[in-house]
Amino acid sequence: MSDSDRSVTKYWINSAVESKKIEVFSNEYFIACAIGGAVACAPTHSMVTPLDLVKCRRQVNSSLYKSNLQGWKTIIKTEGAGAIFTGVVPTFFGYGLQGAGKYGFYEFFKKKYSDAVGPEFVAKYNTAVYAAASASAEFIADIFLCPLEAIKVKKQTTIPPKVPVFGNFASLYSGIVPLWFRQIPYTMVKFASFEKIVEKIYETLPKKKEEYTALQQTGVSFTGGYIAGILCATVSHPADVLVSLVNANKKPDESTGKAVGRIYKQIGFKGLWNGLPTRIFMIGTLTGFQWLIYDSFKIYIGLPTTGGH
Repeated sequence: MSDSDRSVTKYWINSAVESKKIEVFSNEYFIACAIGGAVACAPTHSMVTPLDLVKCRRQVNSSLYKSNLQGWKTIIKTEGAGAIFTGVVPTFFGYGLQGAGKYGFYEFFKKKYSDAVGPEFVAKYNTAVYAAASASAEFIADIFLCPLEAIKVKKQTTIPPKVPVFGNFASLYSGIVPLWFRQIPYTMVKFASFEKIVEKIYETLPKKKEEYTALQQTGVSFTGGYIAGILCATVSHPADVLVSLVNANKKPDESTGKAVGRIYKQIGFKGLWNGLPTRIFMIGTLTGFQWLIYDSFKIYIGLPTTGGH
């Protein structure tokens, strides 16, 4: 594409955005938020696949690698350089779908629940609204994510990696309950703490949110997202360990509940925290960038950034 073609394309894109301003809380708004969620989540989760790979393997077998660096060196030496991105394809599509559901439905339920309880309740207890909206959104989003998460974990925890084999389609959902236990608290903390952190940041700043530039507002989004990521990674980590172990080690004739009980007996309470430092770094980084990308996307299409209202 020539420079003139790029200029023409950019002109028509900008004209389209300016000529059709999206009304906040319209159907177009919720669809745009879903698209923004997919754009934010698919590449960020894919970016940290090497960290996720070592984390999952250490969760399944804590003695496999002494450190992340040693894990990457071993993987590259025994499986090839490209192997550190094992599972990136199901990660990209799985978390793209999940991101669309999570962000789109969050905005939808936040509006619906706020209308249901009224402005006085929201003014006093907005954290409860954020938590309820994010929990509802994540419940739906995980239905999209679960099959691809199962494929990802199975592929990452099989050494050497190979195309995973599942007995039937239903077995792809064998980890849905542990996934809900991991993702719903995770997302409740992620969204509610983000909203409150951003709110507090703007309260401490000398000017109103609207008086700051787009770059400054997205900087606040990144900061709030990173802190929220650290909090939600810690809260959801035990369930994350169980999801990895259930997807990797569940027996064909075993219920999810029995699998969780058997695995917990093997690893104990201490084992639920295997790989936590890695996950804190991973989730903090990707959550910060997710909010940065998501709010940058919203600004680009003419919508306000999230939080601080």
